[in-house]
Amino acid sequence: MESSHGTIAIPAKCNDCPVKTRQIMERIKQALEKARQERQIHNGGIPGAQGREPVTEINYSQTRTVTVPDDTLRDNRIITGLNPGAFTDAYKLLRTQILQRLNENNWNVLAITSPGNGEGKTLTAINLAISLAMEIDYTVLLVDANLNHPWMLELFGIPQGKGLSDYLLDDVPLAELLIQPSRIEHLALLPAGRPLENSAEMLNSPKMANLVSDMKARYARRIIIFDLPPVLTSADALSFSPLVDAALLVVEDGKTQKQELERAIELLSGTNLLGTVLNKAPLKKN
Repeated sequence: MESSHGTIAIPAKCNDCPVKTRQIMERIKQALEKARQERQIHNGGIPGAQGREPVTEINYSQTRTVTVPDDTLRDNRIITGLNPGAFTDAYKLLRTQILQRLNENNWNVLAITSPGNGEGKTLTAINLAISLAMEIDYTVLLVDANLNHPWMLELFGIPQGKGLSDYLLDDVPLAELLIQPSRIEHLALLPAGRPLENSAEMLNSPKMANLVSDMKARYARRIIIFDLPPVLTSADALSFSPLVDAALLVVEDGKTQKQELERAIELLSGTNLLGTVLNKAPLKKN
């Protein structure tokens, strides 16, 4: 990622991916710069969560710990289960640049999305959250906001259960929903819960807005990351984007089409888009 409109490449698992990295990165930079200029002219930033009624007090300290097998972490390319290398180094670089932008603007609520399905946004959200949690000065809350098709827990090998949808619909206390994966200190997960057909409406509900406002203000050194559905497949990301401080867009090298990327950036023009993650980029050969 470069400045407010650049890219960081996450290497692919193999080295036989099509070499299109340079071209797509240049397209991304141009599209993001155009969107940034239009946002400055028309919007001047994003609406915040001011003026909403606070929710009742929420206690995040009762998080239950769930053991996650090392083999599951390795198989799903979660960085705590991997040896140091290009993949883990890419997330350290991404973490550093994200922290710089968040601190510069006093932000702590970040959304991660993608133009379409299968481009790696959930794995990116998980690995970025873990990398941020490794910073001793921060705690991280990672929220699965894919209320229509939740699957973040599957990457940890944790069975699906109650989550955000149960809080929104049934007032289940968050203290009963949060999970801490074993060996990952300073990280808490808020699962999505049962799938909802009206997911966009729930993400745009006053109760959800109040919850985000509460999360944002409760802890000065906590970063909240929302893993959102893709921009082009549902209205969920656009419904929720006004509640976050900034967003990160994940694209896949050799898969994401130029018109898909441009359309996603256009739709997110009212959001502070930090940049893009180019997923499955081919490793450079020495």
